[in-house]
Amino acid sequence: MAGALVGGAFLSASLQVLFDRLASREVVSFIRGQTLSDALLKKLERKLLVVHAVLNDAEVKQFTNPYVKKWLVLLKEAVYDAEDILDEMPQRLCDTRWKLRSPKPAQGIESRVEEIIDRLEDMARDRDVLGLKEGDGEKLSQRWPSTSLVDESLVYGRDQIKEEMVQLLLSDNARSTDAMGVISIVGMGGTGKTTLAQLLYNNQRVKEHFEIKAWVCVSEEFDPIRVTKTILEAVNSSTSSTTDLNLLQVQLKERINMKIFLLVLDDVWNEDSCDWDTLRTPLIVSAKGSKIIVTTRSTNVASAMRAVHTRYLGGLSSEDGWSLFKKLAFENGDSSGHPQLEEIGEKIVHKCQGLPLAIKAMGSLLHSKVEAREWDDVLNSELWDLPTDAVLPALRLSYYYLPSHLKRCFSYCSIFPKDYEFEKEKLVLLWMAEGLLEQSKSKKRMEEIGSIEGAYGKSCHFKVGDVVCDRDALEANMKDKKYLDELKFEWDYENTDLGGVVQNRRDILNSLQPHTNLKRLHIYSF
Repeated sequence: MAGALVGGAFLSASLQVLFDRLASREVVSFIRGQTLSDALLKKLERKLLVVHAVLNDAEVKQFTNPYVKKWLVLLKEAVYDAEDILDEMPQRLCDTRWKLRSPKPAQGIESRVEEIIDRLEDMARDRDVLGLKEGDGEKLSQRWPSTSLVDESLVYGRDQIKEEMVQLLLSDNARSTDAMGVISIVGMGGTGKTTLAQLLYNNQRVKEHFEIKAWVCVSEEFDPIRVTKTILEAVNSSTSSTTDLNLLQVQLKERINMKIFLLVLDDVWNEDSCDWDTLRTPLIVSAKGSKIIVTTRSTNVASAMRAVHTRYLGGLSSEDGWSLFKKLAFENGDSSGHPQLEEIGEKIVHKCQGLPLAIKAMGSLLHSKVEAREWDDVLNSELWDLPTDAVLPALRLSYYYLPSHLKRCFSYCSIFPKDYEFEKEKLVLLWMAEGLLEQSKSKKRMEEIGSIEGAYGKSCHFKVGDVVCDRDALEANMKDKKYLDELKFEWDYENTDLGGVVQNRRDILNSLQPHTNLKRLHIYSF
């Protein structure tokens, strides 16, 4: 299951990389200097677009349809073959010895491109047979919406953070310019963000403090009409038949005007501050001291909603995790009669790494099982392969909403052995070497370049118009980047001091002298 999850990640990002490469300067130069037909590459691009249109739907359906999974494997092979050809083009263009040996240097590449096009045409026909749809296609299996109710007997290790957040809820909004202060709870899927929000919502002091309360499970699709309607129905304790946003907002505004109001927005994904502004308009008439609790996996959501306080929720301690597991796995939560199972169970809890959702799933799975062999099977299984639908959908959703280039970085990590400890700097360099990082449109400062202490890879492109002296340039340590193949420097005249100038720029350029291993150096707008 894990392999299928990360397999689609490379495809989505690899296709985007291919589209960029097909329009790159290197490919255009190769076409001009050789006999390769531009029309042939355009045809390859069109065929790739046809299969790319249904890729989102295929990524979802692969988990339930083995034929779709096989289709994705074949597509991956075709995409990687196309990548190999594009990698080969600039090398052949620069290799004068190869050009002398081959009177028709593009002939071999042309036949390989045609073969890939034939494969993609077959796959385009198969997509209709498999029922793959364009756009987002089918959604991931829907989860039950959350409610405000909570079983507090299954909550461990959250007393301190709960008390701290209760104090925040009962305080006024001194740090907020709005009547309603936003408090966000941020954490990865399964850490218990919703559970913490439920504890706060049902706290007795909180109940007594707020005159009106409302709970809304927002989830992936942010619909202002549905959310506003749900809030209105909660505060009125009755259903509403209207779907007119204006009418809903007017009624809500009247209902909470000058009332101390608590709103919980659970599982928010939308990062558009404009949508939030639309939703909050009728809420600002509430009384001072009103609060909004937001649970989300994204710090961007917290920023878009202008959270005054953000609490990052981590995993449970080993002791709390074991208490939760015992509660679910053993009869009456008592493990004393099963010392052998205790030893295995503690290892299973350690494997869950403090994730309450995973611990609950494992405990429920092993409830009433008394054979050590069955517990060992769970311990030695991959979390993804266990027969439970509780953990995988929650974690898969986090992956599903990653940008395509981050999906590719994420899936790259699957090549490392289990329990491998990453060093962040080295991993970033590996991503660079594979061309997985999306180039920022903003300028790189020299300190950022210099922080890449052992940079290696295919290419690095830096804008240096904001470098004001050769001392800054020296800090980049470009002479130490011995594994770098290609380097591009681009000056920005608009941000360069033209009064001081040419000599200064020459000094800066001299200080940016790269390692002698560099194969290609490009300097633009100098």
